[in-house]
Amino acid sequence: MGNRARNSGGRFVRLLAAMAMAALVAGPAGGARAQDGLWHGRVGAPQYKGRMFPPWSGGTNTDVEAKGFEFTVPEVNSLADFHGDISNPALVLYIAGNYYFAMAPLVHAFEAANHAFKGRIFYETIPPGLLLRHLKAGGRITSGNMTFLARPDVYLAGLKKVQALIADGTLVGKPVAYVTNDLAIMIPRDNPGHIAGLDDLGRPGVRLVMPNPAFEGVVRQIKSTLAKAGGEALVKAVYETKLAGGETILTHIHHRQTPLYLMQGLADAGVTWTSEAIFQEQAGHPIGHIAIPAAQNTVAVYGGALVKGAAHPAAGRAWLAFIHSPAALAIFEKYGFKPYAAPAK
Repeated sequence: MGNRARNSGGRFVRLLAAMAMAALVAGPAGGARAQDGLWHGRVGAPQYKGRMFPPWSGGTNTDVEAKGFEFTVPEVNSLADFHGDISNPALVLYIAGNYYFAMAPLVHAFEAANHAFKGRIFYETIPPGLLLRHLKAGGRITSGNMTFLARPDVYLAGLKKVQALIADGTLVGKPVAYVTNDLAIMIPRDNPGHIAGLDDLGRPGVRLVMPNPAFEGVVRQIKSTLAKAGGEALVKAVYETKLAGGETILTHIHHRQTPLYLMQGLADAGVTWTSEAIFQEQAGHPIGHIAIPAAQNTVAVYGGALVKGAAHPAAGRAWLAFIHSPAALAIFEKYGFKPYAAPAK
């Protein structure tokens, strides 16, 4: 992307807060660019009605019944990764953000079988490395001007990370493995970069948005997959050459940023978990995906365990028992996850 387009995108972001309310009232403008639901990084009236920016759940991704005064302004005032009532929780979950979209039905199913937890589950869905930093900070976290305390009972992330944290004493008990996931190439629905496979990600001119190696564990799987498709040359092209040249953007939060950049016309493709692309399509966003062949793909196993010194250990164990139950697995399968099967010994 040229400097002029990037500068336009920057001016747009600065103007967006002032124009957001007008956009909500006025709705999309005419023309082909407005009709495709994307932003395309152009200065002008926002081409959306508040759905482009998280939270995309419309307030349904929490079990709180008495919400009080609701103050959520997409992009401006929003805590999309923190769910529930923190005042007196009976269960606190730290969950890697890879399946934030599945948590509402999972929580509802858990509460249906465990009525005492209704309205008393708090969970957050930031990347696993950031969850660990939150845990190491004693559960205290600041987002914007808000600081709160949320000490976890259960930590859920990649199985290898969970096993490592059990080994160093951060987590306790046996790890619970429950589902697997693989990777896909997320693209805008109209595929402006003409992406057909992983090799195209190294092509000059193709703009990428990729997970950040600093705190997103999925980068290990992505680099392995890129290497299977195009060797270390493709890994270097995506994560070094294009990054240095401005054609790769690294996320600063987690995978929610990938569809945001794509819908705003600031990138042509990004590698994500398959489940996330499926969710975006189910949500009706102008997003599609390219499947990655099994021979090139990398499968991740998700696991969880109880946090040492958890305030609600019995509740934590109940969640860990639920997460690999038939009811939970049926919810996961709607988004493309597969039940975990332990390898034969």
